[in-house]
Amino acid sequence: MYLKPIRSNMTELQLDDGTTVLFSYETPVACSTVNGWFKTEQWYSKTTTKHVNKWLEGVKAQVKPQSFFATLVNWSI
Repeated sequence: MYLKPIRSNMTELQLDDGTTVLFSYETPVACSTVNGWFKTEQWYSKTTTKHVNKWLEGVKAQVKPQSFFATLVNWSI
């Protein structure tokens, strides 16, 4: 596992299986896996939406429930 700060309140967590999870503040909100790109259906804030859109850089991501991201990082919601 590797933690990589991207910008203020925006961090990537790179998992051993090649998955990269985007955190906005302390919440996992998007990811890239061998199966594609995904983003949360949960709305948190205008800033978090900007973080996700910036990170995806135009990539069309599938929308998943927040529980999907919580499961990736063993995080309870």
